[in-house]
Amino acid sequence: MLRISKLTDYAIVMMVELARDGEMLSAHVLAERLRIETPTASKLLKLLSGSGLLESYRGASGGYRVSRAAGDISVAEVIAAIEGPIAMTECSVHKGLCSYEDNCGLRANWQRISAAVARALQQVSLAEMSAPMKISRIPLNITTLNAW
Repeated sequence: MLRISKLTDYAIVMMVELARDGEMLSAHVLAERLRIETPTASKLLKLLSGSGLLESYRGASGGYRVSRAAGDISVAEVIAAIEGPIAMTECSVHKGLCSYEDNCGLRANWQRISAAVARALQQVSLAEMSAPMKISRIPLNITTLNAW
């Protein structure tokens, strides 16, 4: 099973919450709202801020705010901010990390698969993540998934 990490999932939930009204929230308030630990929220907010997805403000009334509109921030950007480049395998991104590389012909196909996954994630914005999904957009089978 392929899945994103729990931290990345939390980061997406946090970004959706921050983008919902565009308001500035402290790490503590955001953590309470989402029922996650404050140190976890702080760690993720720092990573998201460092990647340019959030603006941070110091002081008693400081906090974090999304740097762009929710429709302009993709899920792929949030995932990359937390986990690094989107790739199915190490060899999809960097050459020379696999001891089987010289005897394996799969790298090009893994790169192709990684690019398809990245494109799909780039097409979903935070605004879309916060809105209910219509049933007609859910892929029902492999044929539908290929056309999607």
